[in-house]
Amino acid sequence: MRFPLAVLLAFLMRVPEIPAAHPVGPTVLAPGEADTLRAAIQKDRDDTEKWLKSDPSSYLAAVQRRDFGEKTTMIVGSDPACDVRIADPEVAARHLSVTVDGDSFAVRALADTAHFGVGKTWVRSARVGPSAIRIGRFTLRLSHQRFPAIIVFDPKSTGFARYHGLRWFPVDFRYRFELPLTANPVPDTIIILSTRGNQRRAVRAGWFDFKVNGRPYRLEATRLLEPGVGEDDLGVFFRDSTSGHESYALGRYVDVEKRPDHRYVLDFNNCYNPACAVSDQYNCPIPPRENQLAVAIRAGEMDSHYH
Repeated sequence: MRFPLAVLLAFLMRVPEIPAAHPVGPTVLAPGEADTLRAAIQKDRDDTEKWLKSDPSSYLAAVQRRDFGEKTTMIVGSDPACDVRIADPEVAARHLSVTVDGDSFAVRALADTAHFGVGKTWVRSARVGPSAIRIGRFTLRLSHQRFPAIIVFDPKSTGFARYHGLRWFPVDFRYRFELPLTANPVPDTIIILSTRGNQRRAVRAGWFDFKVNGRPYRLEATRLLEPGVGEDDLGVFFRDSTSGHESYALGRYVDVEKRPDHRYVLDFNNCYNPACAVSDQYNCPIPPRENQLAVAIRAGEMDSHYH
């Protein structure tokens, strides 16, 4: 059967319909289950504060960032001419080179006495994925995100002096949902803008539909198309009516947990601020316009005003 050209073009160019929403209400928890979850959330918050205050990988330990840009190789060393300069006696003038190689990094010691740590081993060359290596007391995070960069962490960072704790809304299980993912019938690739001006690619996997105070809302779930991101690693980047007031202005993130029955746990008590809320050394996704909620989500992390 032959179709008129106009009909064929209309078919090829049509935009798939977004599936209808079937919003669900908050999860009803038994008293014992609620107590257990509340204790786990509080422990996670206590651990996060302890980590931020003094851990060598804390956002406050990040002292510099260098993006590769058009370069494929950067030199790390104490010489002022290096792309990443670390002025410390333990770091050679030209200590090592880091080369972007596909989704990985090729790291090679340059000075005769230079070496670096990968895991618990000290080596002179290695091929690693997005991860961290060590030079003396310093940690170098090799960040990819399709826009590679090196972030330097110093356990003696003066940034720790900025620590003044974190703030959260009280735990409220009216913001916890167990719900299906309304799958995108045609999982398309979209652009997620980021705080350093980069356009990061992601798959629009689908939507989560839920009710707050009896009213329906929808959030888009995405999977970043970047090295180290798994097939089931869905993220939700969102803003709500608290953004810029009680919570961080850029927005917040919440990770979802996939259950054995293929439903997901979407618990806003676990939502958190991007690293950019504390440090300028990061490249954070900006919530898409579609994920601006016209409701106050008073759950999860608040703005602790590190900027």
